[in-house]
Amino acid sequence: MYNVDLHAHTRFFHGRDELGDRFDPLGVRLLAAAADRRGLDGVATTNHDYYTPLEPPGPIETLPGIEITTDRGHVLVVGPDPPAATKPGALTPDEAVGLAHDRDCAAIVAHPFRNSTVRELEDVPFDAIEINGKHPRSRPLVEELAESRGLPLVGGSDAHYPFEVGRAYTVVDADRLTPTAVVEAIRDGRVGARVASSGVDRLLRRGYRTIHRRKRVIDALERPSPGVGSPPGEES
Repeated sequence: MYNVDLHAHTRFFHGRDELGDRFDPLGVRLLAAAADRRGLDGVATTNHDYYTPLEPPGPIETLPGIEITTDRGHVLVVGPDPPAATKPGALTPDEAVGLAHDRDCAAIVAHPFRNSTVRELEDVPFDAIEINGKHPRSRPLVEELAESRGLPLVGGSDAHYPFEVGRAYTVVDADRLTPTAVVEAIRDGRVGARVASSGVDRLLRRGYRTIHRRKRVIDALERPSPGVGSPPGEES
């Protein structure tokens, strides 16, 4: 059994690609160090719409991945050969899943109740659905969705800062912790989602709820028309 955070980022900012490329080697070291302190065995680097091979020293396995921005929301792709880059909004969820499967990777619905309508697509062959560490209160909704689709649950922190790593993670039943073994375990249903419940984790979640409530007010003021926003059930 291995404990793996399947959704983490090596940088805490978007854009500024040149700066980010220089930061990523440090970012993955920080992720790995935080994962080690959490008692995890591995962490997937799922940066937004790009993948760069990064190998930190130490005992933590880093798994290749990418978070693809489709025209309906985000799809996590984890496995031995994720695409190097995707154009935000250019792919449909079905195309993202096809790309993942063509490259022997697993395709996971990321944070299905936050800024996403991917969950509404019943005929797309996803491999799993994520319980996201930012908003674990949506777990009952995610569990119901996964049961209705016959898909396993995985956990990911969605960390953009190293201290967020491991607030949700995946238990992987495999003999070895390799990208291929993780993909096989996901497809066989030999995975389970876990949510950390330490005092620090609870404090972090209360902070995020406050931030997101304020964001929602600001967004509402800036939107020119009503009816546009996050789906019900989870903060944006």
